Amino acid sequence: MVRPLGLPFDPIERAAQSWEQHFGPAASMRAATSVFRVQQILLARFDEALRPHGLTFARYEVLVLLTFSRTGQLPLKVIGSRLMVHPTSVTNAIERLVAAGYVERRPNPADGRGVLAAITDAGRDVVPRATEALTGQDFGLADLPEAELDVLFDVLKKVRLGAGDVADD
Repeated sequence: MVRPLGLPFDPIERAAQSWEQHFGPAASMRAATSVFRVQQILLARFDEALRPHGLTFARYEVLVLLTFSRTGQLPLKVIGSRLMVHPTSVTNAIERLVAAGYVERRPNPADGRGVLAAITDAGRDVVPRATEALTGQDFGLADLPEAELDVLFDVLKKVRLGAGDVADD
């Protein structure tokens, strides 16, 4: 269980008050800081739920991506681009998944220097159990009713679209 800080005040609200005194309107700073804090909270909840399976959320994402792939294997470059993470992060995740027996490294026949990550039977076995652990806690968002989850998604999607993260619908 993730421990609450137990502060008698909201540090983001307190920072917003100081921000307004020093710099002006704080609405954007307060919202952005809240997004970052919620990301930290959710990752901590995910990692706690996945720990019994020998996974972190980053490694779980790799396994799910490999599970969804047509052949159960992908080049490391593709994994990085699909998960939008740095190649070093992909290499680290793959190394740990190999050590856990969830992934194998294979030469990429289409690229003599490239490497494929291939999910193993043990990796396929752990994905449903790990997924159940995450869905059992509603991906850390059990405090929100479904209608608010839809609103939250729509609001965050506007930010992603504005940043060019995905093509506008």
